Amino acid sequence: MLRGKKIILGITGSIAAYKSAQLIRLLVKEGAEVKVIMTPLAKEFITPLTLATLAKNPILVDFFDPTNGNWNSHVSLGLWADAYVIAPATANTIGKMANGVADNLLLTTYLSAKCPVFVAPAMDLDMFAHTATQRNIKALLDVGNHVIEPAAGELASGLDGKGRMEEPENIVRYLDDFFTPKTLSGKKILITAGPTYEKIDPVRFVGNHSSGKMGFAIAEELGRRGADVTLITGPVQLKTVHRNITRIDVQSAEEMYNAVTESFNEMAGAVLCAAVADFTPVENSDIKLKRGKDALKLELKPTKDIAAHLGTTKRDNQFLVGFALETNNEEQNALEKMERKNLDFIVLNSLKDDRSCFGYDTNKITILNRSGSRKQFDLKSKVQVAEDIVDEIESLF
Repeated sequence: MLRGKKIILGITGSIAAYKSAQLIRLLVKEGAEVKVIMTPLAKEFITPLTLATLAKNPILVDFFDPTNGNWNSHVSLGLWADAYVIAPATANTIGKMANGVADNLLLTTYLSAKCPVFVAPAMDLDMFAHTATQRNIKALLDVGNHVIEPAAGELASGLDGKGRMEEPENIVRYLDDFFTPKTLSGKKILITAGPTYEKIDPVRFVGNHSSGKMGFAIAEELGRRGADVTLITGPVQLKTVHRNITRIDVQSAEEMYNAVTESFNEMAGAVLCAAVADFTPVENSDIKLKRGKDALKLELKPTKDIAAHLGTTKRDNQFLVGFALETNNEEQNALEKMERKNLDFIVLNSLKDDRSCFGYDTNKITILNRSGSRKQFDLKSKVQVAEDIVDEIESLF
């Protein structure tokens, strides 16, 4: 959603200014046009030449260029931009913004801006927590600015706490989310992701290679479009970022079944992306099983079928989306599964496709619909695949 957007990046005098180079690079990569305004002190932390090279635009610092008299119009800049991002924003600059001080080009442009303004604070933990700073941040929020909360961690002072400027990737995600149309606003949607671990003993389990990346990407995309997302995930090494996502962590198929059935009734629908184990040990040991001379015999029993259960209980105003990972007779098996489990559409993966399915950041899918339509997609990043799947979900409404 940032392609073609005109963004002013304001950089103030903070050690976190080094992150601005990466922020510019990511914005340009997303297709945005970036103009940079620096405060005079910001030049002590990162050079204008570095930023101009990345932004592909001259860096603006002063009201005019003393070598030729060219005027840098803060009014024109304020009218030009689709967004004004001040990152890093020091306590000093935040205080001046809150009180209408206009003693440099960055601040006069802020007072002239007709676009949304995003502020990413960066300072030591005691400065951020100070009553004056919090009062100033509240004042910025009260007049419609957007504050991108700083992260907690090690600070330049050597102390550890809240005050680190948010990472450039997350700032870009925040901006992208802001400009994404909220087409699913008010919709509560459940999604499952990741594997399940079926316990053999305290250190061993029956499981699979699912990383959860596809399910998490769909959850993020649903959140970006305004949905209220409940993400029920098996054990994965992934973090949820979007504020619209409520995460529930489970281990086993039984735990996932219970969490899903508990939540589904109040949902507009569900996307069942998790690779839930089909079988679980009949018995599991409370102590670690020791290696012996004889072979270990492991008796398995079927787990509860989450998709089948939801398919029999879903109302006419609810949707249900499933996934099929196949190795042979792919489409036939997927169509039968869709019919058997009363799915509205099914997303087909094939293990025959290179760089798709488990563990990869890319995926190749075919969407099969109950209406008989068939949509085949090329290999894409899982983020892009999530967009295609959510587009199909939107069509159900």
